[in-house]
Amino acid sequence: MSAPTHPRTHPAATGGVDIRLPWWAIVLPAVAFVALLLLILNPADAQAAAGDPSLGHILERAKELVVR
Repeated sequence: MSAPTHPRTHPAATGGVDIRLPWWAIVLPAVAFVALLLLILNPADAQAAAGDPSLGHILERAKELVVR
C-alpha cells in the first residue's frame, strides 16, 4: 500500500523567484567598494602597515612549502 498523500494547501508559484536579502548583504559590499574607491582616488592616504619582519619570513616559508 502506498502512503496517503495530502493535497497542497498553497498553489505552486508560477511567477519569478522571490529572494529576500538582509540589509547588511547590500550595505557591507557597498561600504567596502566606496572605501576601496577612495583609496584608489587618493593613494597618499593608504599607508603600508609596519609589521614584524618575522611574519614575512614565516609567510615566505609557508609559500615555499606549498609551491614545492
